Amino acid sequence: MKLSVVIAGRKRSISLEEAFWGSLKEIAARRTMGLLALIATIDSKRKRGNLSSAIRLFVLNFYREQLDMEDRREPIRVELHNTISGLH
Repeated sequence: MKLSVVIAGRKRSISLEEAFWGSLKEIAARRTMGLLALIATIDSKRKRGNLSSAIRLFVLNFYREQLDMEDRREPIRVELHNTISGLH
């Protein structure tokens, strides 16, 4: 799917697969910001490459960070479960 947007006064054309658009919308909603605002943030932080690639990498990194946080929580959950089980 292709979308044309204006960011910082410049017209940008973004071509992404539906899964990336859906994920980008989810992330924007989770951060309580509009889709265009999130795209503008990604655009302002990219160093090189095109905007579509930067968005794909942003989405990938967002979900990788979610997995990393989940991995860090698991030992805490196990220890908590063991502690609670030991109290019975």
